[in-house]
Amino acid sequence: MTQQPRDTPQFFLTAPTTCPYLPGRQERKVFTHLVGKRAIQLNEILTQGGFRRSQSIAYRPACENCRACVSVRVLVNEFRLSDSFRRVMRNNADITGQMQTASPTSEQYSLFRAYLDARHADGGMVDMSVLDYAMMVEDSHVETRLVEYRRPPMGQHPGELVAVSLTDILSDGLSMVYSFYEPDHESRSLGTMMILDHIARAKTLGLPYLYLGYWVGGSKKMAYKSRFLPQERLGMVTWERVDK
Repeated sequence: MTQQPRDTPQFFLTAPTTCPYLPGRQERKVFTHLVGKRAIQLNEILTQGGFRRSQSIAYRPACENCRACVSVRVLVNEFRLSDSFRRVMRNNADITGQMQTASPTSEQYSLFRAYLDARHADGGMVDMSVLDYAMMVEDSHVETRLVEYRRPPMGQHPGELVAVSLTDILSDGLSMVYSFYEPDHESRSLGTMMILDHIARAKTLGLPYLYLGYWVGGSKKMAYKSRFLPQERLGMVTWERVDK
């Protein structure tokens, strides 16, 4: 009997669960573990094939009768700021972002909790403890960073933390794994600001794509991703360009 090499990925299928995006539907996911010497290479290949990372797991939807979840990546070099995007940047001109090692802090967790309680109180992550948050940040076998966004410092104290993005650095782009922000600053459009900042960061790094995860047609939660154009959406065979 031939023994399977340790670094060869094995894929598994989850049981059906309630779809978090479209009412009345169920979802299933196919997933594999991102561990071992090939974790970085495997994450690259799978991300380009429509998978997303969560800790040391790579997953993608595998629903029997639905293909609503579509992987989206922004074409960084062709992206141009619209008037509304320029307003977002002006409204957040006082905020600075710093990319750093993926190390969890109590300050991040406080912001994370406030975000979940205000925006996703009925979601699957709402019961995450500080240890769960630490695992979300630290349990990575690929190149992962945190980008912290702060208001101006006050004296000897660092500025208020208003947004955070957990971001993977790939050979062809940045992938925003998970982001959260201060829910009381709704007028700032901090979620949009973080995406615009990541587009600029990818361009500075010479990376052609920003991976945004899944766009779901018919889901208000995911509608914002269609605003960042031009972009590519993963079809049945290849990535397909979308300009409007």
